[in-house]
Amino acid sequence: MSMRARIAGGACAAAGLAAASYPLLYRSKCLTWGATPDEVAMNLPGDELLPGAELVTTRAIGISAQPASIWPWLVQMGSGRGGAYTYDWLENLAGMHMHSANEILPQFQDTKLGDELSLGPGRGVMRVEVLNPERALAARFQDGNWVWIFALLPSAGPDGQPDGVAEATSVTRLISRNRMNLPAKAQPARAIYSLIMEPGSLVLERRMLLGIKERAERLTRAREIPIAVPG
Repeated sequence: MSMRARIAGGACAAAGLAAASYPLLYRSKCLTWGATPDEVAMNLPGDELLPGAELVTTRAIGISAQPASIWPWLVQMGSGRGGAYTYDWLENLAGMHMHSANEILPQFQDTKLGDELSLGPGRGVMRVEVLNPERALAARFQDGNWVWIFALLPSAGPDGQPDGVAEATSVTRLISRNRMNLPAKAQPARAIYSLIMEPGSLVLERRMLLGIKERAERLTRAREIPIAVPG
């Protein structure tokens, strides 16, 4: 057997192993990165917009900031707005026109119910369907088959109660949930779609959550006012 054939055979075997092991070993972690079992199971505002979703992902991150320092970054998201805080170069290869802002953009802070958030030229829009300031934001894609929910919750201690920490250093949980109906495909095609798109979405969404965390914590530090100590 030639070296080229051996390499090709090894690549096929590796791909087959990945396809077989992903549903059993990695899929659950991929769909719930960073989220606790309680966060995965909880009902969020906006779940009712697509109750029978075929695919649900719930990913989360802890942020050392109050919701007031996180919310502005959420409401300004979108193409031609504040971007998505992820890998701009990758999204722009796909023509999404995303440019992640590093500052709060006042012109996008008055987001209202019914507002349309663009995903890029020719890529459709998501309409804001839930808007509970500093608590929950949910938008639904124009065809109704995708709902994206953001929720801000106080961090829970071991007993399930909010941690009793000082306001300036309290931790807020940012939850990002996607509810989707998948494109109509034959079963083998759906399996390939799942194997490629689900890990791919994690790569982008993880970077997004980290990007929001970095910006919110930086904003919190900038807003802190030193307390004068009497001399």
